[in-house]
Amino acid sequence: MNQWEVVIGIETHAQLATVSKIFSGASTAFGAEPNTQACAVDLALPGVLPVLNKKAVECAIRFGLAIGAEVAQKSVFARKNYFYPDLPKGYQISQMDLPVVVGGNITLQVGQGDKAYEKVVRLTRAHLEEDAGKSLHEDFHGKSGIDLNRAGTPLLEIVSEPDMRSSDEAVAYAKSLHALVRWIGICDGNMQEGSFRCDANVSVRPKGQAEFGTRREIKNLNSFRFLKEAIDFEVQWQINEIEEGRKIQQATVLFDPDSGETRMMRSKEDAHDYRYFPDPDLLPLIISSDWINRVKGELPELPGQKRERFVNELGLSAYDAITLTASQEMADYFESTVALAGKANAKPCANWVMVDLAARLNKEGKELVESPVSAAKLAGLIQRIADNTISNNIAKKVFEALWNGEGATADDVIEKQGLKQITDSGAIETLVDEVLAANAANVAEFKAGKEKAFNALVGQVMKAAKGKANPQQVNDLLRQKLAG
Repeated sequence: MNQWEVVIGIETHAQLATVSKIFSGASTAFGAEPNTQACAVDLALPGVLPVLNKKAVECAIRFGLAIGAEVAQKSVFARKNYFYPDLPKGYQISQMDLPVVVGGNITLQVGQGDKAYEKVVRLTRAHLEEDAGKSLHEDFHGKSGIDLNRAGTPLLEIVSEPDMRSSDEAVAYAKSLHALVRWIGICDGNMQEGSFRCDANVSVRPKGQAEFGTRREIKNLNSFRFLKEAIDFEVQWQINEIEEGRKIQQATVLFDPDSGETRMMRSKEDAHDYRYFPDPDLLPLIISSDWINRVKGELPELPGQKRERFVNELGLSAYDAITLTASQEMADYFESTVALAGKANAKPCANWVMVDLAARLNKEGKELVESPVSAAKLAGLIQRIADNTISNNIAKKVFEALWNGEGATADDVIEKQGLKQITDSGAIETLVDEVLAANAANVAEFKAGKEKAFNALVGQVMKAAKGKANPQQVNDLLRQKLAG
C-alpha cells in the first residue's frame, strides 16, 4: 500500500431547494404516492415545452459565489441522450460544454488534533440538470416498477478535480460541501431522501507517477460512512488486481453496504457516447451582472469568513472554529451563547457547545433545534462558572437539570438544589483540617513523594463539602498546610 498513491475525484448531485421542478410547475415534495407529481412536461408528451425555473438558477449563482468560482454569464442546456426505463424523454436535460459555474474551491480540515491538516480541493464545474425517475425493484413479484415523481427535479451537479488522496480527505470534502449547500440554503442535504448523493471516481498509481491510473466510478453513495467504506474497498481491490498482473477496466460500480464490496454495474461510457447537443427547446441562459450582484448581496456570512472571525475576534483555535461552523445551526447557537455570556467566555462557550451539548444531543439522537437547553440557558450556566458561583463539576449537574426541565434558568436550579459553591476560606479551611486529621496515612504518603495521595485528599475534602467547595481554594489550602 505504501508504494501506491490514491487519486479521488467526487461528483455530487445536490437537489435544489425549489418547490417546483426545473422545467415544469410540478411539485418536488418528497414522499408523494408514485407517479402523482409527474406532469406532461416531465413525461415529454408531444407539444410540451420546458420553462426554466428561475429559483434553480439563483441556487447555482449562490453556490458559485460561495466557492469563489466564475458564474458564467452565458451557459447552455444540452440533451444527454441515453435509454433507461426511468428516463421518460429518452434524454436528460443537462449542461455540457458551457456550464453555469466554472472553477472555485473548497477548503477543508482533515483529521483531528496534532494530525489535523488543511487541504484545498479545486472544483472543475457545477452545472444545472434535471433528475431522472426511480426504478423500484421490491414488491413487484420479479418485475420492476417506475416512479416518475423525481423526474425533472432540479439538481446541481458539482464536480471536483481529482485532488483527494485518501478516503478521509474524500469524506472531509463531502462533509464540507454538504455543510456549505445547507448553509447557503440551496439544498436540504437530506441524504436518506436522496437530496445529496455522491459518486466517487477512484484510481491508484505508483507513487511518483504523474499519469493517472484507470478510474472506476462508485455510484450513488448516500452516506459518509458508505463513502469511506466504498473507497477503502475499491482502493485495495484495484491494488490487488494490478499486483496480480491484471489491468483495471474503466467502469461504473455499485457499493453493497451489506457485503462492504463494490461490484461492476457497466463498463464506463465516455461523453461522446451520450451524443450531447444543445437543447433546441431552451435558449441559452443569460445571467446579468446585476443579477449576480443582487444574489451576492443576499448571501449570508460564509463558513470560511465566520471561522476567520471566530479565530481573530474570539481567540478560538482553528480546530474549534471549524467544528463550530460545521453547520449554520451550531454556529448560530454558539454565537447566541457568546453574545449572552460575554466574549471573555468564548472558549468555555465553545467547549460546552462542542463537548457537553453535542454529546448529549448525540446520545439522545436529537438535532440542535430540539435541545432543551437553549443558548440563553447555557450562557447563564457559563456565567455562573465564570463568577465562581459554581464549579465545573457542579455545572454538569446544573446542565443535567436544565436538560431534564428541572429549572427555568441555571440560577433557578442552583437556588432550588442548593448548589452554590463554598468560597468562604474559613469554612474550606475547617474541612481541610478535618480531612488531614482523619487521613494520616495519605498525608504520610504525600510527604513520601506520592502525588496520588494529594488527589485522594482533595477528593475527601470535596466529598465532605458535597462537591460545593471551590476546587482551586481546596488545592491551595491543602498544599499550604502539607508544606507546613
